Amino acid sequence: MEQKGKSTKLKISLFILMGILLVLFFIPTPYYLNQPGSIEPLAEKVTVEDGDKTEAGSLNLTTVYSIKASNPYILLYGLLAPHTEIKKEEEVKGDLSDAEYNSLLLHMMDSSKQNAIIASLAAADEKVEYEYNGIFVAGVLETSKAKSVIHVGDIIHKVDGKAFTEATDLIAYLKDKKAGDKVVLQYTHDNKEKKATVEMIVLDKKTGQVGIGINPENNMSIDPSVNVKINSDNIGGPSAGLMFSLEIYNQLVKEDLTKGYKVAGTGTMDADGNVGQIGGIKHKIVAAHKADVDIFFFPEDINSYDTNEQEIKAQVKEEGYDDIKIVPVSTLQDAIDYLEKLPAK
Repeated sequence: MEQKGKSTKLKISLFILMGILLVLFFIPTPYYLNQPGSIEPLAEKVTVEDGDKTEAGSLNLTTVYSIKASNPYILLYGLLAPHTEIKKEEEVKGDLSDAEYNSLLLHMMDSSKQNAIIASLAAADEKVEYEYNGIFVAGVLETSKAKSVIHVGDIIHKVDGKAFTEATDLIAYLKDKKAGDKVVLQYTHDNKEKKATVEMIVLDKKTGQVGIGINPENNMSIDPSVNVKINSDNIGGPSAGLMFSLEIYNQLVKEDLTKGYKVAGTGTMDADGNVGQIGGIKHKIVAAHKADVDIFFFPEDINSYDTNEQEIKAQVKEEGYDDIKIVPVSTLQDAIDYLEKLPAK
């Protein structure tokens, strides 16, 4: 009887343990895991009208694999897996909802593609006409009086009845306002026209600058002299701008920039061809090294608060990546010049 009782207790204990383990599977955690992603050939994603995709090497974008730790088991995996960065959810998306965060990523990717087309065509002496279509709300401050009214992804068309197409024009209009003043916004939310009155707030106590408390960005459409198609499925954010630009340029010109080298890189791109800082650069150089990349372009540190160059050099030294050439660039032209001077592999 005693042996039977022990057996029953053991079964009950195992049943309880199984139940606990099962329950843990459904308990969410407020963390994201970031890891080295993939290296993806851009010739498969970019098509330029009458362009030449013939290349001896390849131009590639780099990605970061990001996953939400939806249960403690995924979080535990992140704690044990190499080259894994764990971030709190608020560090990744702030106070944005999933819908707002996805809207922001899509806008950033669209802007990245547009800027890449403008910059690369300009470098190849081609023309692009573009039209501004309102102001995209890329962020709303916690202190903004418009926080419950305006959301990330909304498009502002008018303020006080005045039409604004560029963010700089809106900022210039608001600079003479005072905290407590009210402005009337006409905007689009979920494809519906809306109108709201919001109060201005102090943005910078030192300068006394006031504003609505949003992060405004230009929302535009372009009409290039050469048709360019970029397939950015399953890619979000602006960090592929530099490599999109290089691939477009390479298909436009007669010379093959790759010269037999496997080239990868990262960096944002603005319409003037300037390369900007990005996040997750440590993961991208790890991915590039695993894929036997020869040359890796990345944003040069220009401002005192820039960190990409410091991070990547430290990572390369720590990992002992002696077989990959890392090249800092501040403009698209820097990258083009570097590749043009290379001997064929």
